[in-house]
Amino acid sequence: MFVDEARVFLRAGDGGAGAVAFRKLRGRPRGKPEGGSGGSGGDVVVEADSSMATLLAYRRNPHHQAGRGTHGSGDLRHGRHGEDLILKVPVGTVIKDGSGTAVADLVESGQRVTLIEGGRGGRGNAAFVGPRHHAPDFAEQGEYGERAEFTFELKLLADAAIIGFPNAGKSTLVSRVSAARPKIADYPFTTLQPNLGVVALPDREFVLADIPGLIEGAAEGKGLGHSFLRHAERARALLVLLDPSPLQTTSVGEQLAVLTAELAAHSPELAGRPRVIAVNKVDLPEGERAAERLAALVDEPVHQISAVTGSGLTRLMHAVADAAEQAERAAPDRAGFVLHRPVPPGFDVHREAGVWVVTGKAAERAVAFDDLTKPEAAYLAARRLARAGVDEALRSAGAQPGDEVRIGDLVFEFHEDEADAGDGE
Repeated sequence: MFVDEARVFLRAGDGGAGAVAFRKLRGRPRGKPEGGSGGSGGDVVVEADSSMATLLAYRRNPHHQAGRGTHGSGDLRHGRHGEDLILKVPVGTVIKDGSGTAVADLVESGQRVTLIEGGRGGRGNAAFVGPRHHAPDFAEQGEYGERAEFTFELKLLADAAIIGFPNAGKSTLVSRVSAARPKIADYPFTTLQPNLGVVALPDREFVLADIPGLIEGAAEGKGLGHSFLRHAERARALLVLLDPSPLQTTSVGEQLAVLTAELAAHSPELAGRPRVIAVNKVDLPEGERAAERLAALVDEPVHQISAVTGSGLTRLMHAVADAAEQAERAAPDRAGFVLHRPVPPGFDVHREAGVWVVTGKAAERAVAFDDLTKPEAAYLAARRLARAGVDEALRSAGAQPGDEVRIGDLVFEFHEDEADAGDGE
């Protein structure tokens, strides 16, 4: 089954928690802090792989999670980092975030993008030893890995794409000029998925895509081919295949006009690609006459072919190869991209049901301790919040002493006495 779109739900790995541990030493009642830090969670990475041809695996299983970091322990033993999750996708996959923004376009095998990052591991108590904290008895919790929804959208990579009405003979043509064996029948909409074939000429070869049949209004969602128009976007050149047979209710000239309009409605840049026009089925009595009438109306060559008998196919394939090479010379760079998304703000303050809610990593990290009932941990959390600007932001938003402030699952009471933000940890 060919699947060219999949919605996936991804989660990066959670970070491991830091440990509180001491080694007993003479003269030091508490002992020496030796709690190790937790390992960070694994990232979610997507990699283009030329051995994959479909997104079926993600349609069947849309939920994926990276490995978790392990917790720290005594004797300064740090936790292991969580294993990154590498998701393989076909070459030509576009990745869109939940808002529909394309964040990556992977067109080369091995090209990668990190979609979401694993949670940071919490620091053990040994990491907090300093002039203010000689024997800290607290540690940080590990961060939760990010969660996000993405859409994988495959656009086939081909040198040329065949565009035509249903039953125009596109699949038959691909089967005659390449080793591809698409489904062929004498009724419309035989092709329900794009097909690729490699055309080998004596001095060159190129990839030819058979795009499902288009009808008028395809760009607005009519017919079966509208969802496959995007597969033509990758093609350097277009082969417009016209059908003069009685099965079509429109002339080849009208077919050409409709197809050109649909391509322009989908993408004006696509409609402007180099193209080759061919009238198929010239083995029929009306075929040759239709081709001659069209040639008198347009300012470009009209090839007369028969995909059934093979007439005119060699000449046509050379013309398509020439058009693809012309397009490549005009625009040789077809590199994909990875969008570097801006770093989100450290925190956000808003009012919700009478409680001030602070969200964002900077605020959540400030209070990520294992036990905030311990005075040292609570004081350090207060200093971190002040240094991050959370106190000032709450005052600016209108927070009053005694108001409740929620950060994650923790609820605090807002006070005006600002902690000293100048001390180090």
